Amino acid sequence: MGKPTGFLDYERESAKEVEPLERIKNYDEFHIFLSQEEQQKQGARCMACGVPFCQAGMTISGMTSGCPLHNLVPEFNDLVYSGNWRQAYNRLRKTNNFPEFTSRVCPALCEKACTCGHWGEPVTVRDNEHGIIENAYEKGYAVAKPPRVRTGKKVAIIGSGPSGLAAADQLNQRGHSVTVFERDDRIGGLLMYGIPNMKLDKKVIDRKVNIMKEEGITFKTGVNVGVDVKPKDLFKEYDRVIMCCGSKKPRDINAKGRDAKGIYYAVDYLSKNTKSLLDSGLKDGNYISAKGKNVVIIGGGDTGNDCVGTAIRQGAKSVTQLEMMPAPPVERAEDNPWPEWPKVLKTDYGQEEAIAMFGHDPRVYETTVQEFHKDKNGNVNEITTIKLRKEVNPETGRVQMVIVDGSEKKIKADLVLIAAGFIGTEDYVVKSFKVKTTNRGNVETQDGSYATSIPNLYVAGDNRRGQSLVVWAIREGREVAKEVDTSLMGYSYLQ
Repeated sequence: MGKPTGFLDYERESAKEVEPLERIKNYDEFHIFLSQEEQQKQGARCMACGVPFCQAGMTISGMTSGCPLHNLVPEFNDLVYSGNWRQAYNRLRKTNNFPEFTSRVCPALCEKACTCGHWGEPVTVRDNEHGIIENAYEKGYAVAKPPRVRTGKKVAIIGSGPSGLAAADQLNQRGHSVTVFERDDRIGGLLMYGIPNMKLDKKVIDRKVNIMKEEGITFKTGVNVGVDVKPKDLFKEYDRVIMCCGSKKPRDINAKGRDAKGIYYAVDYLSKNTKSLLDSGLKDGNYISAKGKNVVIIGGGDTGNDCVGTAIRQGAKSVTQLEMMPAPPVERAEDNPWPEWPKVLKTDYGQEEAIAMFGHDPRVYETTVQEFHKDKNGNVNEITTIKLRKEVNPETGRVQMVIVDGSEKKIKADLVLIAAGFIGTEDYVVKSFKVKTTNRGNVETQDGSYATSIPNLYVAGDNRRGQSLVVWAIREGREVAKEVDTSLMGYSYLQ
C-alpha cells in the first residue's frame, strides 16, 4: 500500500468530458484524461483492502460484484501511485488481454465494489487502467511479442469479438497456430460495429489487432463460416474449433403495424453508421439517417443510449427512449446494499447530450409500444404507447409489468430503433454445426466446461452465456483457451 492515508488526503478526480453541445459535432472520443502526476494521486486513494471486493468478480443476489477478470487492482493502483508504470502494465496484462478496450467501454464493476465507495467516492480504477495502457503504448511496452516456439497445433476461431480475440491471444502466446474468421470486413465484432466510434475509437482496435498480426495470428475477414466455409472443412484442417459468434439474434417488438418502413434493429442502425463513417466519413450515404426525424428508441441499456448519441449526431429533430421498467432510484435502496451492483439511475453520455440538446431527459419509463402507424406510403409516422405498472404475481411471486388500461398516447415517430436486447445465437450458425442449444437460444456446453456436444468444438462469450459485458467475454475467451490448450497438450499453464 503506497500511501496509507491516500483515500483521506485526495478527493476523487476522474476524466473530464468535452461539453455535450460541442462533442455532438463529431464522432471522436470525448474524454479528457488526467496527467500522469494527477493519475498517480488517484492511485494513492486505493486502500489495498484485506478483502479486495474490486477484483472478486463474484455473484451477489444474481449480479456480478467486482471484476470478472480478477484484475489485480490494488497491486496496479499501488504501482501507479509509486510511478512504476511499466510494472503496472505487466500486472494488468496478467489478467486482461485488452485494457485499451475495457478502460473505455466497461461499466467499471470494480469501482462499484470499491470499499472507498461504501462511504464516499470509489477509486478511479478504470481511469488508472486507461493511464496504464496508454502509457505502455507511448513508451513502447505494448509491442508485439511473438511466441518463441510453435506447437504444431492449429486452432480456428469463429468471430473476432472480445471473446474470440482473447482466446486467439492466449492460444497464440502458448505457441499454437491460430486463425480467426470474421464475416464482416473489419476485425472486432461488436467492438467494431456495435459500439459507436465516440465510445471506442476504431483506431484503438486496429492498433491492437495489428500487434496480434505481428505476433503470428491470421485473420480472415469477409468469411462467413456456415455459409462460405463448411464446418466439416474446418475440422479437417484444424485440431480444434472455437465458436465466438456472439448472441446476435435481436429481440423483436410484436405490435400491430410492425411491418411499417422505417423500423430497424438498433445493432443494424449502429453498424451501418460506423461502417459508413470508417469507409467514407459518412459521405457515401450508406447508413440509416436520423436527420430531421422524430426518433423513437425502444429499450434502455447501453445499446439504447448509443442510439440516442448517434441520432443526435446525425441531426435528429427529437429523440424519445422508451423503457418498460420503472426508473431506478437515485441512491441505493435498502435492499440493494454495497457491495452489490448498485441498481441506481445512470444518466449516460447519450442522455446527457439529449438533455443539453432538447432540454429534457429522453427516457420515458414504464412504457411500451402498442401500435405502429403508417403514412400512405407505408412509412412509420406515429406510434401509440401504453403505460405499464409493476405487479407481483401472487402465484409465482415474480415481478411482472402489466398494462394500464386507458393510458394510450400517440407520439410522432419517423424512425424507430429496436434496442430490446438479444435472444441467442443466429440460427444458421447453430444449424451448420448441428450443436445443441439451451432454452435461451445459446449454445449448450458440458457441465463446467466450454466443450459442446460436438467433438473438438468449443464455444465462449455471448455465444455461450448470452448477451453480456466485454469483461465477461474476455474472461470466457481466456478460460476456453485454457481448456482447449489442455485438450491439445495434456496440461496448460495459461491463466
